[in-house]
Amino acid sequence: MTASASRPTEQDKGWASPGHAERYRQRVFAERRRLAGQFAHAAERQRQVLADLLEFNAGTEFGRQHGFERIRDIDDLRKAVPVQDYAAHAPLIERTAQGEPNLLTADRPVVYFTSSGSTGSHKKIPVTPRFMRTTFFPFYYAAWSPLLESFPDIADRPDAVLNLKHDPLVAPPTTGDGRPHVGASQVDFGEKFGEPLSAELGTAAPWAALPVDVAPDDHLEKMYLRLRLAVQSDVRCLIGINPAMIAAVPHQLRLWWERIVRDVRDGTVGRVPAVAPDPDRAAELERLAHYHGTVTPALVWPRMRALFGWTTGVASLYLPGLKAEFGPRVAALPAPVAASEGPVGVPLDRHGSAGSLVVSAAVYEFVDADADLTPDSATLLPHELEEGREYHVLFTHVGGLYRYAVGDIVRVVDRVAGVPRLSYAGRAGRSDAVGERLREAQVVRALGTALDRTGLSLVNVACRTGAAAGASPRYTFAIAPAGPWQSAEAGRFADILDTELGRESAGYRQARGSGRLAGPALLLLDPEAFHRDWHTAVGSGIRPTQVKDRLFRQDPVLWQRLTGGTQA
Repeated sequence: MTASASRPTEQDKGWASPGHAERYRQRVFAERRRLAGQFAHAAERQRQVLADLLEFNAGTEFGRQHGFERIRDIDDLRKAVPVQDYAAHAPLIERTAQGEPNLLTADRPVVYFTSSGSTGSHKKIPVTPRFMRTTFFPFYYAAWSPLLESFPDIADRPDAVLNLKHDPLVAPPTTGDGRPHVGASQVDFGEKFGEPLSAELGTAAPWAALPVDVAPDDHLEKMYLRLRLAVQSDVRCLIGINPAMIAAVPHQLRLWWERIVRDVRDGTVGRVPAVAPDPDRAAELERLAHYHGTVTPALVWPRMRALFGWTTGVASLYLPGLKAEFGPRVAALPAPVAASEGPVGVPLDRHGSAGSLVVSAAVYEFVDADADLTPDSATLLPHELEEGREYHVLFTHVGGLYRYAVGDIVRVVDRVAGVPRLSYAGRAGRSDAVGERLREAQVVRALGTALDRTGLSLVNVACRTGAAAGASPRYTFAIAPAGPWQSAEAGRFADILDTELGRESAGYRQARGSGRLAGPALLLLDPEAFHRDWHTAVGSGIRPTQVKDRLFRQDPVLWQRLTGGTQA
């Protein structure tokens, strides 16, 4: 059974109104100025955020249980509220989602953002009007400022931006209280929160509201249809946030090329006549592919200027090659350091990976990344962070999350006006077979060094531990090379990787020295392996925004799906 996948929303229509682009720019730059203006008084701003949320939520069940009326400062908060994750918040969230008021926040949630938890279940993140007004919208608008400042023309035409994450629903799933339970990119902020300027770039493009019916969970077909329509426009910018979505586009063009050209020539969308036939554009696309012997985004959209998404983590390893597929002068601008639960850092300039702490959004605490989080973990405040170090992030905000361990690690890159500028350094989980306690960021850095020193490049990478009978366990790295890797090059890469992992982690170095862990092995896959795996996951019904790069892949079923049984 199919249902209409999307429809024009009030916020979509805003981009078609006269003067909307200029009003949008003004709002974006005004929010950036406001955020930057708070840096000089960051500590005082953090105290104000704490006082406001305590007063607002003092009468809630959580506030009464933890004595919010007696809390005066961050030290009192630390004593009153333990460090908590989603599981600790979940009982009150579930009761809230059934319609019970005044549990975590005095505001009633309007929607619940969905986010994949560590078990694969979908979290319910309550989203209230007060949270959106004080925590979300200021960072949300400011995040677009580097893109609009550097490439102002992308706001001049609705079809200048291909926004991959925009995926509105006619009939969204709901919680027990009847509120939508959806991804942030599926919410009409204009309708739900009275923000007429909130529609993102690209959300009024011809492909934003599909002209044919598609099942809501047929995400691959929706992606195909949007791509098929976008090849007829002069796209200048691609927004993905999740870099795996951006990385999928070159593969999708190759995979669906014949169908795309046929649909463009015939004016069909999903095999249904829906737009004017365009035989000239179809012929031009065929000529380009024939002349170059392949098809790339750079050939389809020769005026592409920018990619907008996360630029750190595993993506930092493949981003140079990916950018080249979109064009030699394409810039990659980083998306905010944020989760469905709230923001952490927002880029206010063209730094390639980091964003300034959003000091007005939440009360932030940090714990050294190598420490295990416990309810009584000692925490640091923003002014106590050290450049070059990595930390767990905790935040407390008016939306009802308190000393919340979001599960992400950030790296302090530098400071701007005394405020730390942070980059995403991976998930907080570790790979720990024999005491090596490797974090994702450590493995990514080791891989990056090995790539730099060998001159090799890759499309993507994942790893897992395992051992043959009677042998010490070892890490196997499944790598999709970008171009051929000679056996000698691969051997040198593995040796450098082994050395660098030892430098990153004392536990790894000790495990290797004692023989408890064998040296890493490489499993070289074909260049399309990760793209096929990503498509398989999306084809199973998982929203593309949720199918992210995963470095540690210990699940044997998922490893088999990726590698197809190839042996190291």
